[in-house]
Amino acid sequence: MLARNAESLYWIGRYVERADDTARILDVSVHQLLEDATVDPDRASRQLLNVLGITPPKDAQFDVWSLTELVAYEKDNPASIVASVNSARENTRGAREVVSSEMWECLNAMWNAVAERQRYARTMGPHAFFSFVEERAAMFAGLADSTMSRDDGWRFLVLGRSVERVDMIVRLLLARVGDKASSPGWVTVLRSAGAHDTYLRTYRGALDAGRVVQFLLLDRLFPRSVFHALRQAEACLEQLDHQPSVRVGARAEALRLLGRARSDLEFLKPHDLLEDLPKRLGALQKTVRDVGDAVSKQYFHSAPWVAWTNAEVV
Repeated sequence: MLARNAESLYWIGRYVERADDTARILDVSVHQLLEDATVDPDRASRQLLNVLGITPPKDAQFDVWSLTELVAYEKDNPASIVASVNSARENTRGAREVVSSEMWECLNAMWNAVAERQRYARTMGPHAFFSFVEERAAMFAGLADSTMSRDDGWRFLVLGRSVERVDMIVRLLLARVGDKASSPGWVTVLRSAGAHDTYLRTYRGALDAGRVVQFLLLDRLFPRSVFHALRQAEACLEQLDHQPSVRVGARAEALRLLGRARSDLEFLKPHDLLEDLPKRLGALQKTVRDVGDAVSKQYFHSAPWVAWTNAEVV
């Protein structure tokens, strides 16, 4: 597969997942701000921006509407929902030969509808916009599952989606590290991750910070857990790395990083999970950045063209 197509598919997976996760997080946060009069909108908004890695404008005072404008609609903010949709669409447009027509039509229709959905949301409220993004992201994932061959293109798409999913779940958990075990903020985390109903069925309705963290980090069956996403990304890289290692134990850097992060979680005792949790989450976040760099260097950046100079005939 051409490096440019592989890179496009990887980033399509990341951008669609980023738009989906940001819409989920913002939807839950906006509902909380609108329903709970005791919550300080500016403080809660800044906390959310910190989770998403967005630097707020200087001297800005945030409420529900200004937060939504910045995180959902602002084209110049690369972490916004609209910017993610634009980037996913542009990458898909440049890789038309390796994606199905159904996938392209899904993202293109989503991109064309964004302006109208924004106008409606500014009048009637942002929930409809968030639901639209979540539904389109789910549709795109379903079309990818049903129309793409399980070849290298599929693996790069799933790899990007899995890496981005790890990053977003870790960001959510980092935002609640200091909360009490019985804090309602843990329900917000579950809802933002689309995990609330599944968590309640798994633990019979018992809400506890330790169990929430355990579920989102370690659960083997929930597709949005960090462990599941790491294992899926690792499986994609193992299948992409067709060349046998030169030496026993020698592995590509991205695969090594993912394997180490996955094994650290796999053999961790559940009751030790909350010990030094900020450091553990910070290490996972760094792993995501390092994996992105390693994947880029290994698969996308070809060697520069080399020209001989000062050649002499002997």
